[in-house]
Amino acid sequence: MLSVNETIQLIRIGEQSGKSSANTNSRAVCSSALADPPWKLDEGRPGYGPGASIADAQPGDSPHQTILPREYRQASAEELDLRIRAAKHVLGERLVILGHYYQRDEVIRYADFVGDSFQLAQAAKTRPKAEAILFCGVHFMAETADMLSRPDQAVVLPNLAAGCSMADMADSDSVLDCWESLTEILGNEPDSAGRAPVIPVTYMNSSAALKAFCGEHGGVVCTSSNATTVLKWAFERGQRVLFFPDQHLGRNTGKAMGIGLEQMPLWNPNKPMGGCDAQTLREAKVILWHGFCSVHKRFTTEQIAMARMRHPDVRVIVHPECTMEVVDAADEAGSTDVIRRRIEAAPAGSVFAVGTEINMVQRLANEHPEMTIFCLDSIICPCSTMYRIHPSYVAWVLEALARGEVLNRITVPEEIAQPARIALERMLSLKPGTAN
Repeated sequence: MLSVNETIQLIRIGEQSGKSSANTNSRAVCSSALADPPWKLDEGRPGYGPGASIADAQPGDSPHQTILPREYRQASAEELDLRIRAAKHVLGERLVILGHYYQRDEVIRYADFVGDSFQLAQAAKTRPKAEAILFCGVHFMAETADMLSRPDQAVVLPNLAAGCSMADMADSDSVLDCWESLTEILGNEPDSAGRAPVIPVTYMNSSAALKAFCGEHGGVVCTSSNATTVLKWAFERGQRVLFFPDQHLGRNTGKAMGIGLEQMPLWNPNKPMGGCDAQTLREAKVILWHGFCSVHKRFTTEQIAMARMRHPDVRVIVHPECTMEVVDAADEAGSTDVIRRRIEAAPAGSVFAVGTEINMVQRLANEHPEMTIFCLDSIICPCSTMYRIHPSYVAWVLEALARGEVLNRITVPEEIAQPARIALERMLSLKPGTAN
């Protein structure tokens, strides 16, 4: 099976010739601009780019990528491959390349480690001789790697425009305004059991500044694999939880813990009092932030019904960032690593419909030809910001490193990194199934 990028390019060729390529199986893409090289976006208006987040509003202060030098824009795939491998050889153990599951295959082939955001930040620690950490992911992931790495290690993001629309949906000012409103209503005195009125919990998919906010206010970071454990920890210390930025992970986790939907109101930062009244907030157990992942928002119960109709023996597994209705209709919900492990452990002949980013799903299908594995969404629509990373940017930053120049370094100021590490360390102490 072709990579996602190769499939998109074939669709473009078919459209330009007025023919439908058999290799594309007549599948459409959510944006024809996905076939364009990402550096075309560097000169345009601010935006996440084509893909799942194309309609999301990007903050005006988001990092911007400078124009890629012409030699990298014009280089062929074969030339880029030779240059990347040559630079890797020169750098040797002084370099470690991390690749997120959602990254395009044309980049992931160079990764020393492949995993989710937290797995990759931890993996960098296993290469103590590395002077540079090339993070082929998005901005918040590189920030976490910088905070967990040594001060003498440089974390590099190949394309600074690779952000995350969900992470951007909760900014420091809006969260602080929310916190102040909650304090006015709920106070700041603990109850008779010593529990604070509210404990902030941020998903890993958030800025370093929000991780720092949690560290400063008795809160913690969670991942999609330990969210239940983290919420149990938070409820031992607080009467309520403010959960941001992903409402769906928070709602799905709370519901699985037996918390009623009426006790999980949605806080919309664009409305007065978040769109909630004081009594609702007093009775709340989990206050959900109005944020979401545009990749996982694409999956629907209709897609699940279609998969079951076409494949009666299918097993549907989705990411917990999907809506509650989709998670309820699926056979199982789990993190990217859970999805990977479930498929790897399945017997030959198994059929999986997967609700997560298309690059990961197609890669799993390629790695397991003995199974039938397909994405629930038939439209090819990758993560907009992951797709901003391209071999041309990788070659550019690697060759600079090989000659002693660090480009696109991600550095979190210590006044933010120090409290953020506190929240991360609290998370590290909480393995799934433990809370104390």
